[in-house]
Amino acid sequence: MKKKRNYKKEYANYQGTEEQKKNRAKRNAARNKLKAQGRVAKGDGKHVSHKTPISRGGGNSPSNLSVRTEKANSSFPRTSKGAMKTTKRGGKKTRRTG
Repeated sequence: MKKKRNYKKEYANYQGTEEQKKNRAKRNAARNKLKAQGRVAKGDGKHVSHKTPISRGGGNSPSNLSVRTEKANSSFPRTSKGAMKTTKRGGKKTRRTG
């Protein structure tokens, strides 16, 4: 039987940290920026993707943002702990895209 997820503990230990609150605000700002441009809308099933993730220093500049489907943006290969797997390309670690 699958262990029930403890959302309260998860928020207290990870999502509620100052760093994650700032990252969430950056993601929300990116979506609002593209929403104002008419590139995404509420309920359209599209995600705003950061080419260089916020966690790796990426920002909300137009050159770092793209619109993707939910499946394309959420289907990265994961490690057993849930982190995205990375590959080395040209001596630089990047997200795997396929």
